[in-house]
Amino acid sequence: MRAAWLALLIALPVAGLAGDVASRYAGMPGGLFQSALSYEDAKDGVRVAPFALMRRPVTNAQFLAFVRRHPQWRRDRVAGIFAEQRYLSHWLSPVELGPRAQPQQPVVWVSWFAANAYCESLDARLPTWSEWEYAAAADETRTDARQDPAWRARILSWYSRPSNTALPRAGLQAPNAYGVQDLHGLVWEWTDDYSSLLVSGDNREQGDPDTMKFCGAGALSMDDRENYAVLMRVAMLSSLEASHATANLGFRCARSAP
Repeated sequence: MRAAWLALLIALPVAGLAGDVASRYAGMPGGLFQSALSYEDAKDGVRVAPFALMRRPVTNAQFLAFVRRHPQWRRDRVAGIFAEQRYLSHWLSPVELGPRAQPQQPVVWVSWFAANAYCESLDARLPTWSEWEYAAAADETRTDARQDPAWRARILSWYSRPSNTALPRAGLQAPNAYGVQDLHGLVWEWTDDYSSLLVSGDNREQGDPDTMKFCGAGALSMDDRENYAVLMRVAMLSSLEASHATANLGFRCARSAP
């Protein structure tokens, strides 16, 4: 009975979406979620509304189709303010993938602006950090596996792999309890509010009162200090500008529940 109830809740956010679109998204029931980040105004948890998240990260083939429909996002036409020079630099040409960008690999070397534009073109959006962390807390059978040392060790072993090897194609990992794949161990992923995480690489700066001038400055410390994978991800995201692109940073889209 409990399994059927959970399945119904998970399906709710995708209700009303067209069949093809719904098949690409997994529903999240939401609820009170204890983030690994320490927010002054959310010590008792963050309220996550029901939402739907893409089951897999966006691939080169999918992003190429977007670029062809919206040529202003070609690497030879995009405005410099929206994407740095390395944007889609691994593609053979502005509208060809080539051997270094296989169709089913997750798209990387893509800026936040471009990722956001892609999601908007699908009437979707980038997930918030809380939504992404909520979905990523699940393993194959549990919606929150974060207290399992073996699960944490598995994630850290993924992140210890060399980053100069070719990326696998998306969708090789087993789906988690929500039906989402590749949240760990494939690429890092943009979030809508990446710039408000504000985690400094130097912990001596965490007490700097000037940082409190910025929105989101409550997220300056880790509530769960053993969760190093989260710390690495937040530190990486908070070091970026929206125009930046890297070799191991991709994205997926989200939708609010109808």
